[in-house]
Amino acid sequence: MRGAAGALIYTFDMPSLQFVALRLLADGRFRSGEDIARAAGVSRGSVWLAVRELERAGLEIHRVRGRGYRLSQSVSVLDAAQIAHYLGTAAPQFALEVVDSVGSTNTLLMQRANAGAPSAAAVAAENQAAGRGRMGRAWHAGIGGALTFSLLWRFERGAGALAGLSLAVGVALARVFESLGAAGAMLKWPNDVLWRGAKLAGILIEMQGDALGPSLAVIGIGINVRLSESVRKRVDQPITDLETACGKTLDRNEVLARLLVELHRVLEEFASDGFGALHGEWQRRHAYQGRVVTLALPDGRVESGVARGVADDGALLVETATVLRRYHTGDVSVRVN
Repeated sequence: MRGAAGALIYTFDMPSLQFVALRLLADGRFRSGEDIARAAGVSRGSVWLAVRELERAGLEIHRVRGRGYRLSQSVSVLDAAQIAHYLGTAAPQFALEVVDSVGSTNTLLMQRANAGAPSAAAVAAENQAAGRGRMGRAWHAGIGGALTFSLLWRFERGAGALAGLSLAVGVALARVFESLGAAGAMLKWPNDVLWRGAKLAGILIEMQGDALGPSLAVIGIGINVRLSESVRKRVDQPITDLETACGKTLDRNEVLARLLVELHRVLEEFASDGFGALHGEWQRRHAYQGRVVTLALPDGRVESGVARGVADDGALLVETATVLRRYHTGDVSVRVN
């Protein structure tokens, strides 16, 4: 299956037993079926089924008679205390919730927002059973290898004044990826981060509020941290992961903490000065700058031209033979020729 975030695939609505097994196996050491069964309060047969589901979700698990099960690679399971540790003095800025499984972190956080959750509230999930991508497509994530979370931000201005927000978020992601070692992280309009032309991360923003303000945005982010070969084979477009780009193993808890800190910084700047303050950096990171692109429009038309970056309001600029056209996000899809 392929989601709108492109690379983030194959998810299951897993019951708690799978997460118990995942945590026990996360360090890459052998655990017997009996030990896992005892910890979860279930039969060994149930453990066998749980392990099968983890394998279906893209994890490679070795079985050895007399020793039990172990992951082929250790996994950094999301943990609120670990994330707070990496946040350090910035931890009080966020109201962070970590869940095992949820339909969609965006949907859950929007519910929290409508109930009065503060700005900088965040929800991170190991598994999204009904994650959504741009243009209504499904958005899926591999267990233990992706980072899927949503961040709430409240603005004094109306939603109409938030043009370019997804581009600002892309700048924040690219900065963090490069700080981790992924040199050359690039941006694709309006909501993707690429590395060497392959999909690394995707952004989905949902807004709510009055025309003149205040307003809020729930910013959904999906990142490929580690992709197994079984997952890669199920995707029909170029994809990559953060560990490949960085050339090292990463702790997803640290990655999330770094992202939250940088997003907080960028969103404060955006709330004060709009996208214009980040325009130059986005332009320098534009993956398709000066290249011929094809745009699929909502009415079915297809147009082509040379990508010339974006305007201060976040609109994509494409030069045709006769005019410089502006495209706003909507349901416009962009492909390089």
